[in-house]
Amino acid sequence: MVYLKNKLINNNLQISKILLIVTIFIFLGILEYSTPNDYVFGYLYSGAILLVNSWFGGMATTSATFVAVFLTMLNVWIPVREVIQASTIASRVIAAMALIVTGFLSQRLRKSQKAIALTQTQLESQAQLVRLREDFASTLTHDLKTPLLGAIETIKAFQQEKFGAVSPTQQKVLATMARSHETSLDLLETLLDVYRNDTEGLKLDLAPVDLSILAETAAATLIELAANRRIHLSLNYGNSDWRRSLWVNGDALQLQRVFSNLLINAINHSRRGDHVEVVLEPQTSYQVVKILDTGAGIQPEQFPHLFERFYQGNSDSYGALRYRGGLSQRQAKGSGLGLYLSRQIIEAHNGIIWAENRVPNGAIFGFKLPVLPFQS
Repeated sequence: MVYLKNKLINNNLQISKILLIVTIFIFLGILEYSTPNDYVFGYLYSGAILLVNSWFGGMATTSATFVAVFLTMLNVWIPVREVIQASTIASRVIAAMALIVTGFLSQRLRKSQKAIALTQTQLESQAQLVRLREDFASTLTHDLKTPLLGAIETIKAFQQEKFGAVSPTQQKVLATMARSHETSLDLLETLLDVYRNDTEGLKLDLAPVDLSILAETAAATLIELAANRRIHLSLNYGNSDWRRSLWVNGDALQLQRVFSNLLINAINHSRRGDHVEVVLEPQTSYQVVKILDTGAGIQPEQFPHLFERFYQGNSDSYGALRYRGGLSQRQAKGSGLGLYLSRQIIEAHNGIIWAENRVPNGAIFGFKLPVLPFQS
């Protein structure tokens, strides 16, 4: 019943529109044919053509344009009581051309509007799909934390011999399992942070922070990892032989993650015997931090993608770490999240993060943050 009622209403509306268009044509026709033929009212048909295009579409617009041009030109000869002047014919030809252009452009406009509407619909659908993916990934990673935490606690209980004696060999296996689970947990935490930052924005707990302390802490934490891989890790203060403070207004926890991410990135993509160096350079407006390595450097085509989410580059026949452009004896591979998260954090601090190649060999990953005034 409701469907029939709506259909009846739509039919009545269509009829009303048709009657309005016919009324406009009749009114303009009366003006045309009741006045001297050197008075050109044909331009006024443009309004009717636009209405037809808006309400009925292409074929109806073509028909309305043809009728308007026909009536405009017919008025040259009808009524026959007047002498035909060349200027009258020229005026009506110009009016007819204007009507044709109006009809053509109105149809082009209608097609453009349809294309724009279709594009907007597709973009909205894609945005909705992206949101669904983000929600799914966020929910999945959050739910995976619980079993991982449970597994880690269980392994710790075995290591502490709460379920009976554990041999040294078993302790080594348990330690390997614990490290593997903790790495997976770190990855999940990073993934959750990335999705949260993309959807909600990064929330910072700002306070005066000395970057030199964060750098020393990160280096001390990772010194064992570097040593195990035969990589020399050092820290210096640019041209100064003395320890210097680099004060910024920042979130210490988030900036600590940037140091860790960049250092782990350098260590993981260095070869045995390489040198990874943290350089701290105070400047007038910015505090600059650089992580330098002595590896093979970065391929030019990969610079635009280094800080993209999940970017790892392309593997090749050497089994190389292509997202850093160099060969690795370990063939380590990351998640593609560390550099992306670091970019999120630095940009949230109104800073700049970048990568470049060293001369003669190696790579530099650096960032700079605005100096905190009135601090030394």
